[in-house]
Amino acid sequence: MSLLPGAEPFRHEGGETAVLLCHGFTGSPQSLRPWAEYLAARGLTVSLPLLPGHGTRWQDLGVTGWQDWYAQVDRELRLLRDRSERVFVAGLSMGGALALRLAARHGDAVGGVMVVNPANKVHGVAAHALPVLRHLVPATKGIASDIAKPLTRELGYEKVPLHAAHSLRNFFRLVDGELPGVTQPLLLMRSPQDHVVPPADSARILGRVSSADVTEVLLEQSYHVATLDHDAELIFEESAAFIGRLAPGAVQEPGLGKEGTTTGG
Repeated sequence: MSLLPGAEPFRHEGGETAVLLCHGFTGSPQSLRPWAEYLAARGLTVSLPLLPGHGTRWQDLGVTGWQDWYAQVDRELRLLRDRSERVFVAGLSMGGALALRLAARHGDAVGGVMVVNPANKVHGVAAHALPVLRHLVPATKGIASDIAKPLTRELGYEKVPLHAAHSLRNFFRLVDGELPGVTQPLLLMRSPQDHVVPPADSARILGRVSSADVTEVLLEQSYHVATLDHDAELIFEESAAFIGRLAPGAVQEPGLGKEGTTTGG
């Protein structure tokens, strides 16, 4: 199955400090592409992979599970560690949960964590029915494109396959139990007006991680996909400052520093 235009993965070979970006459930690299390009322009090595089952059609997602999505970002992290002095992990929504698990499991191999509206739980009465409902109903309505900015769209599926949603629910439970293993500096950016992930998820994450260095930023003008919304520039600037504080000299002014190469659509 061919990729949807704009869903291509992105990779930029820059300096010795790298950032791994993880997109959300039913979404694609398109939702994080501006963030990736911003960091790449400042001399960082950046990897933004396409998760299995995403970027094509919703039926393809229905035959994948959290093990597939996590394995993809785990491989990317290991590749980045082989060529970089320091690696940061970041993510939006489910991508935030993926980033947090990478931090919990890889310890000192991860220099810091940056998450935007991270998800921690599948909410609602239907979530409890997923073990049975997924065998009766193939999909429900989509969750993509919760954006306040007019005329801005997220490239995501119009439906959510319930087999994948059930796997996501199991993944969130797994990550929740591993959150105390997150000890790295944490930058958590969240939208008070989010119609996909409630504030309780961020509060739960902040209450369970073991990080001593924690920064919380409110994205007052944005909905769930804040990386494409009014506060996108704030996200980009805060993340660059976070990396620059922890890895002095890693973040360059655009056009300065090591020349890099970029691949992707």
